[in-house]
Amino acid sequence: MSITPMIDQAPVLDIRNLRIEFRGKAETVVAIPDLSFCVKPGESYGLVGESGCGKSTTAMAIMGYLGNTGVIANGSIRFNGKELVGASARELRSIRGRQLAMVYQDPMSALNPVKTIGAQLAEVPRLHLGATKAEAIAMAEAMLADVRLPDPGDMLKRYPHQLSGGQQQRVVIAMALLAKPSLLLLDEPTTGLDVTVEAAVIDLIAELRQRYSTSLLFISHNLGLIAESCDRLGIMYSGEMVEEGMTGEVFRRPRHPYTRGLIDCIPDIASDKRSRALAAIPGHIPLPSERPVGCLFAPRCASFSAGQCDQPGLTLKEADEGHLVRCPRWQEIPDASQAPAPRHNERGESETAIALSEVSRLYAIGYQKTVKANEAISFDAARAEIVALVGESGCGKSTLARIVTGLDKATSGEIRLAGDNIAELQARERPRKMLQQIQMIFQNPDSTLNPSHSAAFSIRRSIKKFGIRKGKAEIEKRVRELLAMVRLSPAVADRKPSQLSGGQKQRIAIARAFAADPTLIVADEPVSALDVSVQAAIVTLLLDIQREKHATMLFISHDLSLVRHVADKVVVMYLGKIMEQGSVEEVFGEGAHPYTEALLSAIRSPHPDEAPRERIRLSGETPSPINVPAGCRFATRCHRKVGSICDTVAPPLRRMSETHEIACHIEEDELAARPSVLARPGKA
Repeated sequence: MSITPMIDQAPVLDIRNLRIEFRGKAETVVAIPDLSFCVKPGESYGLVGESGCGKSTTAMAIMGYLGNTGVIANGSIRFNGKELVGASARELRSIRGRQLAMVYQDPMSALNPVKTIGAQLAEVPRLHLGATKAEAIAMAEAMLADVRLPDPGDMLKRYPHQLSGGQQQRVVIAMALLAKPSLLLLDEPTTGLDVTVEAAVIDLIAELRQRYSTSLLFISHNLGLIAESCDRLGIMYSGEMVEEGMTGEVFRRPRHPYTRGLIDCIPDIASDKRSRALAAIPGHIPLPSERPVGCLFAPRCASFSAGQCDQPGLTLKEADEGHLVRCPRWQEIPDASQAPAPRHNERGESETAIALSEVSRLYAIGYQKTVKANEAISFDAARAEIVALVGESGCGKSTLARIVTGLDKATSGEIRLAGDNIAELQARERPRKMLQQIQMIFQNPDSTLNPSHSAAFSIRRSIKKFGIRKGKAEIEKRVRELLAMVRLSPAVADRKPSQLSGGQKQRIAIARAFAADPTLIVADEPVSALDVSVQAAIVTLLLDIQREKHATMLFISHDLSLVRHVADKVVVMYLGKIMEQGSVEEVFGEGAHPYTEALLSAIRSPHPDEAPRERIRLSGETPSPINVPAGCRFATRCHRKVGSICDTVAPPLRRMSETHEIACHIEEDELAARPSVLARPGKA
């Protein structure tokens, strides 16, 4: 659902030659050297780029939240014709919330943990619209209904910690829209959310934009999301705009090498690791003090030409009507071809590396209450095979990972690794050889690195603990080998974690995991918090090492496009149970479980010419693991529910093939006949 931007009217937001500096006692950092763009009435404008390019700084400047050291040294920010640069605090307060609102990446940064949702929402109409307390509460309840939160009256009485992440984000959106602002700033509003919740939030924003005729400035590094949500977009790099145009045109014919690089970093459901490698952008965004003369992207650009790209004063030039690019060679650069994929085994080797049989994990809480985190989980992984565990938050993926690695233990069932049952053995009970065989890569690399020690400390410690090498010289040699394996300079070894980027820290975490020469790697959301360019580099690196070492991998992720690229086999979990498992082609192909269909339908495509796909909207919330449904656990949200049998009887296991299983009451023939949701047309 979209609305036509009023392109002939004056912009809602007009930024011209903006320069932002952060001034300290010793030095001045130029965060934004020179930035210009505008947002039209009714338009959704996307601002895209890697971390550190200045997207969030721009948003904070618009809101007037640059802090004590941030200064707008030059330029103009005009909102509805009014100049915000130099406006008094009183003038800004009259605009913020009423005409201009912001939705932050972390909803808890906008919610007060000691106030009820109702009290916080009511502040907006009381402060900005002069509403009475009763009127404000009524408006808040109506807006919670608009953002499709269940039982709005009860929701008003709750505190933020009593809501899920998706519910918190909807409350923040409701808060931003209560005064019906003409411009809404969205700073990574769905990062960290499940794909189904993300899809619901994005659809909600589009619907509310239509209803209230609100313009959007959408900041994100998720290019698929931007491609489907925005009318125009600007690509930022190191504080300046390098390309701008209509979204479809920019994705269809990217002109700047940086834009092409970002698009090549995106995993695609139409290809996998055997047909295409993710092409990571080399290097990193320069520090403000290290910006080169001329094109700021020049040190990372394969098409750099001395005498052209290093000339000062490069400006945005029109490549096509309304399509601007800051590159002197854009007409000469050929279209980049996709990186060829390295050779991968067709499938994991026949030898079974790890086998789980009827694994359950129950937690007793309170009086006669039990949380069913995992129940009767059974699957196996062959040597050198990558098995992806997918599902929404709370489905039991990470609990299962903790059991496999010994950070927790199973209540019942078996996990066979090299003939040993490790299901009920925690790490402290496992022999050293068994500990060495299984290593974990965490979502947050800071979980692995001690801020007080050097980056290589954890690598050295792993080498010593498992006796991989003896003697200081041999250990240091092995550290250098591991750093080279993860494409890091030996100089990084002695730096503290605080001196490293997120991508560098995750590479150190990977080096630490492989330092013990494990046979099984458990990777729990290893790239979810990284930019697309860093993500592509880490995924390619991980696949290269896994292929060379013939290690088996359990890969946990909620990014289905990434799973399609990485995995050999997929296990789909919901509320502690396996709904479906099979090869990646089977799970992403015809005959999927209704829950799998919903997950796949939430994938956003960066291809503007691709026909719209069917979207499956899940209603309601995931049931509590304390009080799970008696029949199929997915029955309360299922769009293909057979009838009352789904509520009362556990679904049978349908064997679709030797490797493909689905737990569902729908008959096998009916399941198999249903085409993939990725191929089914939806509404334009």
